[in-house]
Order: sequence, then C-alpha cells, then structure tokens
Amino acid sequence: MKASPSIWNLRVYGLVIQDHKVLLTDEIQHGVRMTKFPGGGMEHGESFSECLHREFMEEMQQSIVVGDYYYHNDFLQLSAFNAQEQLISFYYKVQLIEPHHFNVVEKAFTFRAGQEQCFRWVDICALKIEELSFPIDKIVAQKLIDTL
Repeated sequence: MKASPSIWNLRVYGLVIQDHKVLLTDEIQHGVRMTKFPGGGMEHGESFSECLHREFMEEMQQSIVVGDYYYHNDFLQLSAFNAQEQLISFYYKVQLIEPHHFNVVEKAFTFRAGQEQCFRWVDICALKIEELSFPIDKIVAQKLIDTL
C-alpha cells in the first residue's frame, strides 16, 4: 500500500560554503541525534528567504545573504517524525554577512554545557554521505561532492 500523507511540511535549508567547506549542524531534537544542513520548517506567511533569515537568527544569531536556489526534492519523502507529513525541502546557497558567532567544533556532537546544537565546517571532498541523517540532505551532499 502506498503512503498517503495528509500534511505538507515545507523545509528550507542554507548551504554555507567557504574555502571548499560546508557548514553542518549537529543537534538533538525530540531525543534524536541528527546531522544536517542549517535551516528548518517554513512558517505560514513566510517566503523562502524569510524562513532562512529567521532560522539562521534562531539557530546561530547569524545574519545572512540568501543566494541562488540549489535543489528541492521532487519525490515523496515522509517525515522521520510524523508519517502523515510529506516533506518538501528547498536548499539555497547562503553567505554569512559577518564573521560567525556560533559554536563551531571540530568533532560532531561536541556541545557546550546546556546546549543541544553545534556547528562544524566539513571539507566537501571529505564529506561522508552516511554522516548526514536525512535522505534529502544525503542527495544534496552528493550533489555538492559531484560538482567539485
């Protein structure tokens, strides 16, 4: 029987690339450890750009410039957290406006006390697809690797 979700869940993610490195976030949500690209769920009334600006401010207090569209999934992807939600994820290239103020670590899931999110730069050539938690992110990571 084919899955029949009843809710759309629009997601928007930013690809921050500097010096052949891409920014990833390691976080714990709903008790689940995940590695993904920065971004998240779109709110009603938001544009893609507004969603990215809000997400980057919420997650890392970082001003950004939203650049070119990069990818969106055109296949059925159910949410890992709710089988009634069909995910449609959009990816845009993003530039940081000023030097970053967010917690950058070398090793995945190295959180500061009381936090459940950190960020790390990963060389695109050394990016391991299996480190990413979600299927759409894995496709985007492979596309980044393939375009080097």
